[in-house]
Amino acid sequence: MRLNNLKPGAGSKSARHRVGRGIGSGWGKTAGRGHKGQKSRAGGFHKVGFEGGQMPLHRRLPKRGFTSRSRRYVDVVRLSDLQRLGLAEVDLSVLKQAGIVSALALDARIVKSGELSTKVSVRGIGVTKGAKAAIEAAGGSLVDQPVQADSKPTKKAVEKEKAVEKAAKIAAKTAAKESPKDSAKETGNKPRKQKKSAEGS
Repeated sequence: MRLNNLKPGAGSKSARHRVGRGIGSGWGKTAGRGHKGQKSRAGGFHKVGFEGGQMPLHRRLPKRGFTSRSRRYVDVVRLSDLQRLGLAEVDLSVLKQAGIVSALALDARIVKSGELSTKVSVRGIGVTKGAKAAIEAAGGSLVDQPVQADSKPTKKAVEKEKAVEKAAKIAAKTAAKESPKDSAKETGNKPRKQKKSAEGS
């Protein structure tokens, strides 16, 4: 093939479509847009998903969960990766150098997948409950573990706590309302009457 023979691949180019050039072409008058309506006008546009003003489908359907923005920066490490690495101490920088986690990773988490028989000291990397048991069973240890935030109390626990506080307040209010007459009846003594002041007479 020579430069003077170069041409686009077959089917990559289509003939120019000229519209509005007479009825004989089949694309005259309305130019393929049909009669009237928003789509026939210049600038007749509506955004994707628009349903004429009613609640669109993508808003009618319920949503669950979320997409974590930090997910791409947290890598997963298996026990079999630690076994293959064969080092006495492992941290995030070691995992990056070995190519087990991405160079962009800001954190890593060891999960219980595969077997671990060598003693490994894990420094500054999060581990799951099962992975922790496996590492300790192999004689390893966890050093400088990241502090996990306390889990948020459940709705049921919050409601129970509020009910207990409410009951305590009601009990305190009832005790405060107890009159001196009631206390006198219990002791068998009559309450003393207060003398009127001379100024009021």
